Amino acid sequence: MSKSKTGFLQRQLHSELVRLSGLYTVMVITGPRQSGKTSLCKHQFPDYHYVNLENPSIREQILTAPKAFLEQYADGLIIDEAQHLPELFSYIQVIVDENEQTKFVLTGSSNFSLLQGITQSLAGRAVVLTLLPFSLKEIGQNIDKSTDKLMLNGGYPAVWAKNIPIQDVAQNYYNTYIERDVRQLLNIKDITRFQTFIKLCAGRIGTEFNASSLSNEIGVSVPTIQEWLSVLEASYVLFRLPPFFKNIGKRLVKSPKIYFYDTGLACFLLGIENEQQLTTHPLRGAVFENMVVLEFFKNRYNQGKLPNLYFYRDKSQNEVDLIEEKGTQLFAYEIKSAKIFTKGFVRNLDYFRKVAGDDVVSTQVIYDGENDIYSLENGMVNFRNMKLT
Repeated sequence: MSKSKTGFLQRQLHSELVRLSGLYTVMVITGPRQSGKTSLCKHQFPDYHYVNLENPSIREQILTAPKAFLEQYADGLIIDEAQHLPELFSYIQVIVDENEQTKFVLTGSSNFSLLQGITQSLAGRAVVLTLLPFSLKEIGQNIDKSTDKLMLNGGYPAVWAKNIPIQDVAQNYYNTYIERDVRQLLNIKDITRFQTFIKLCAGRIGTEFNASSLSNEIGVSVPTIQEWLSVLEASYVLFRLPPFFKNIGKRLVKSPKIYFYDTGLACFLLGIENEQQLTTHPLRGAVFENMVVLEFFKNRYNQGKLPNLYFYRDKSQNEVDLIEEKGTQLFAYEIKSAKIFTKGFVRNLDYFRKVAGDDVVSTQVIYDGENDIYSLENGMVNFRNMKLT
């Protein structure tokens, strides 16, 4: 991790934030709670006035004269958890249109609530960036930590920067944020069923999302399951990896896979408390896959780009874990938690290369081994050596 003289851990999103701050009057930074949004904004814009709308008294004060408050700090204002006062977006629009020299930075941990307000009032005036927990590069790829430690700890800054045990961070995050945010967004009468739902999702990492199966298992309707999933996505708890669709003459699956935005939280939900438990856990391979897929998502978001990532699976169960699409070019990745190379690792990649044809420009196996192995068509790369572009 690269620290500045002030002790701040440099984030990869920093350079994109600097570039875009010179082009837009309104910057919007979304992402999970406790992912470092506030620290990044305060570090990048130290002279800006700061308010946190999590505080009810602050919200009440601002609402007495919202436009006057915004104009008072129009030369630089950071509004944390801005989704709590969507009324402000219209006032910001007016002020920005009146004076192009104004500077506002809005953060939020509820993607749906925040972006809904941005779309309605600040479309074309604001740029939206996403900050996820620490990437492996931000942690330090050569850090002396085992793979299981990296997966168990996840990426939340409190774990790495403050040395707070992951069990404490995850427990607090779950109790304080997930359940509270969910209660705000949903009218859940029986929170126990929702708790069961999120734990079952953790048990389905890297698998196709089946709402009907979860509906039967939990005892709620399919629309309820879909609504709960949407709320977890909007709160940056988990995300869907869509299936790859292209006219390649095969019957392809249509359901997305699900992954968590933090493997530490996923391990907590799975009841995994230490490295020894993770080492022998039947879902270790799924958690490893989650970590690798998440790195690709973090890399895209840290460049200010939307994910261009998919997975491939046809009805014959031929599968490639990750497909990266760049224009007409396809990059295919197989993810294996094994430490030793076997030739079978490349079978699905070879199959996909034949199916997708010349659009496939690279195939690679990302695994937990120590040595990188290369051939003419496929490469084996340790996950710490992943080259993300």
